[in-house]
Amino acid sequence: MNEVTSAMDVIGRLQKRSLLVGVIVSGAALIAAFFSPAQFFRSYLFAYVFWVGLALGSLAITLLHHLSGGLWGAVIRRVLESGTRTFPLLALLFLPLIPGIRDIYLWADQQKVATDAILKHKSLYLNVPFFVARTVLYFAVWFVMAYLLNKWSRQEDEASTPELQSKFQFLGGIGLLLYGLTATFAAVDWMMSLEPHWFSTIYGLLVIVGQVLSAFAFVIAVASILIHYKPLSDVMSTVQFHDLGKLMFAFVMIWAYLAFSQFLIIWSGNLPEEIPWYLHRLHSGWQFIALFLVLFHFALPFLLLLSRETKKRPRILALIALGVLFMRFVDLYWMVGPEFHQHGLAVHLLDFLLPVAMGGIWLAFFFRQLKSMPLIPVNDPNLQEVLEHGRT
Repeated sequence: MNEVTSAMDVIGRLQKRSLLVGVIVSGAALIAAFFSPAQFFRSYLFAYVFWVGLALGSLAITLLHHLSGGLWGAVIRRVLESGTRTFPLLALLFLPLIPGIRDIYLWADQQKVATDAILKHKSLYLNVPFFVARTVLYFAVWFVMAYLLNKWSRQEDEASTPELQSKFQFLGGIGLLLYGLTATFAAVDWMMSLEPHWFSTIYGLLVIVGQVLSAFAFVIAVASILIHYKPLSDVMSTVQFHDLGKLMFAFVMIWAYLAFSQFLIIWSGNLPEEIPWYLHRLHSGWQFIALFLVLFHFALPFLLLLSRETKKRPRILALIALGVLFMRFVDLYWMVGPEFHQHGLAVHLLDFLLPVAMGGIWLAFFFRQLKSMPLIPVNDPNLQEVLEHGRT
């Protein structure tokens, strides 16, 4: 084939290339930030919510797999677990947002709070010290869950026991509850509070579904590369890709259902405190982004993933997954960007540089974690069934 003979070689190359891109683009982003400091923090938030969503989605899928079981999860466990081990990096990457809170959030400006009755009413919750304290709490919960999952996974490599499987299943149940609560509050704090006069009870769930969808798409893209090399080539087949394709298809539909439900409920209610959020996103050029999302975040993936054969072809499925990842990027920009550009569609250079810079650093860290453990959880109870299922 070529000089690369194992998955670890490929991962090493990807790690070096990701780090190189991250460092170079970070330098360019810092230069651009010198000329637009306020825009730097706004673009940084947008980049951050995208990449932290991949780690959170990986955590959610890992918990779901341990709770429900299934052949599909056994072969991608180490990719997902590597995603959960990026939380220390993401906690550090959150720190630059703290000095920029007043450039990002309206509720952080005390002069505006003093003259706005709604902001004053919400100031008990929306204030900088409590905002930072809640973020610390979110990461503490995510750290603990990720630590336990990875600790027990290492123990399972040595010897799988019924007690260990019971621990996994218990954490899967309570962990999904904790994930749902913390990820919802994080979405409200980091994103929905950008427009503190507006609220939606579906918003947190919509963000959570987007995180899981992003993680499934990312895992498919990574697995489509590693399946050509040992040891993944020995255990992963089109059967697992078909399962992953079906799960990605399901979350595309769930995302579309929730997005349309939120729009329909708010638009039909026509309440002055609710509709401004959509007014900012359906006028002045932003409506074209909305149409783009309808066509390429839902309609096209829906049609392509209807085919059974498409889901069983790793390379084609990976291309669809990369398209879904890109559309998740666009969707988050549509959710965040109009708060800073209410007079019309606008894209700043930092909106491109910072996601790429942060992504390069995150991916380098992710691939480093992926190399630190065997790619196959040899004592996973589902693994033997995977092997017996055969490569079809």
